Amino acid sequence: MNPINQSTIVDRDVSRWRELIQKDSRTWLVTGVAGFIGSNLLETLLQLGQRVVGLDNFSTGFRHNLQLVEENVGPDHWQNFQFIEGDVRRIDDCKRAVETVDRVLHQAAIGSVPRSIADPLFTNDNNVIGTLNMLHAAQQAGVKDFVYASSSSVYGDSIQLPKIESDIGNPLSPYAVSKRVAELYSIAFANSLDFCATGLRYFNVFGARQNPDGAYAAVIPKWIDAVLNGDTITINGDGETSRDFCYIDNVVQANLLAATSPVKQAGNVFNIAAGGRCSLNELYRLVKEIAIEKQLIKHVPAPIYADFRKGDVRHSHADISRAQQGIGYSPTHDLWAGLYETISWYASQKASAPA
Repeated sequence: MNPINQSTIVDRDVSRWRELIQKDSRTWLVTGVAGFIGSNLLETLLQLGQRVVGLDNFSTGFRHNLQLVEENVGPDHWQNFQFIEGDVRRIDDCKRAVETVDRVLHQAAIGSVPRSIADPLFTNDNNVIGTLNMLHAAQQAGVKDFVYASSSSVYGDSIQLPKIESDIGNPLSPYAVSKRVAELYSIAFANSLDFCATGLRYFNVFGARQNPDGAYAAVIPKWIDAVLNGDTITINGDGETSRDFCYIDNVVQANLLAATSPVKQAGNVFNIAAGGRCSLNELYRLVKEIAIEKQLIKHVPAPIYADFRKGDVRHSHADISRAQQGIGYSPTHDLWAGLYETISWYASQKASAPA
């Protein structure tokens, strides 16, 4: 692992694909639109002048995420958004959501490894049945572009680093199984129904509007919240577990590129990450240093160490060359830059919260 010592927002030419989307006005469906990733996709699409239908049942998403998007994009763009309160587990809701759309970004899921271990049936219903319903509804409606969220968890017990799309191991959690089944359904739909969907294997996405609360909160928002509150961070294991953390702007870019790519192939799946690796111990150092540098705090307590979590992959590091070549993916934020933006956002939300 290479130490990450400074912010790097890479100067990529992202204007070209943004201009193409703006000139090619379409109607998009974002499932899980009130969630962390879904609401960020919604905001970008509306800012690009697109019409968006959103589907969510608020099982993990929040109405206030939609309110924040409305505030950010303004009334002129917001009028291009239609919200459907519905559930991907209900086929009728899925059919209603795709009636008028050209492109689908399917993000609705139960996205926690520990939660899938605690309640595998709930995870299966949402991630497997929900994805099957969306594939079926979109295929029946003649949707041309379908992108769905997969996960780096499908690599399971494979020890190969960096991870390449063609080499996966045995799953370590029901969540990993659910994401792999979604990929297999995508292949089956392409082979038997001539309906090609593109899968994006997300690697530890983080950024604005990610929920820091609850037993199943992701590590970065949970730690940022703890640091800003002066609380002690808990590290599971010895701290040398490593992840390829990926900032939300990179994920938004990948979704829009995949949806607008003219090349559709059976079983297309791409790693979406920053292409680096950071240990939990190093992540703790970075969060602490950025918070102190921004003068948000003066001191961060030393972390405490707890047991390893069941189902967690030990190391995760993506080879992103296939996404670079296949859809033109070019991440703009490394971990430091993403953390800097994310910590700034959480600090601003805390400062504006009622006393």
